[in-house]
Amino acid sequence: MSEKDAEKHLTEHSSAAAPPANGAEESAANIVTELAVTKDRLMRSLAEQENIRNQAQRDRDQAVRFAAAKFASDLLPVVDNLERAIASVPKDKRTDTAVADLLAGVEATHRALLDAFTKHGLTRLEPIGKPFDPHQHEASFEVVDPQYAPGSVTNVIQSGYMHHDRLLRPALVGVNATSVDGRAAPAEARSKTEAP
Repeated sequence: MSEKDAEKHLTEHSSAAAPPANGAEESAANIVTELAVTKDRLMRSLAEQENIRNQAQRDRDQAVRFAAAKFASDLLPVVDNLERAIASVPKDKRTDTAVADLLAGVEATHRALLDAFTKHGLTRLEPIGKPFDPHQHEASFEVVDPQYAPGSVTNVIQSGYMHHDRLLRPALVGVNATSVDGRAAPAEARSKTEAP
């Protein structure tokens, strides 16, 4: 009910009552009516202010919680490149002192970056063997692999990440074929890197 409707209702209600005996009682009735309308407006205004305050607090909390999302998204290619660098070192070269030292530094940088991600609410999606979820995965190809149920993720080409409860980047995956028709490519490696 709007303020004008409330005033009209109260005025009609007060006029429907028995007519006052004199001007003082009429004046008191008008004051009581005006006080009731003013109190109603005040209560509505306080409730509206509280709602605005609560909404502003929720918006602020969300902004603080997801402030690092764009920055973290920009760092994901760095993690991908570190993982590619680690995976590109041949196994026979890993025993060479110079290569082993360099590889240890790259792996330490990779771990430190993933630790920082975890500290700020970023988690890597681990979809291998799980059902394909279009809200978290992006299918790149289909394979036939009897090891997995039809529609399950069999390969990860590019890792996906969540930031708290929001998807930062979907995982680029290969999915097991729903029917074995022999036309899909055979299953390849289980993940894009051998790095942890």
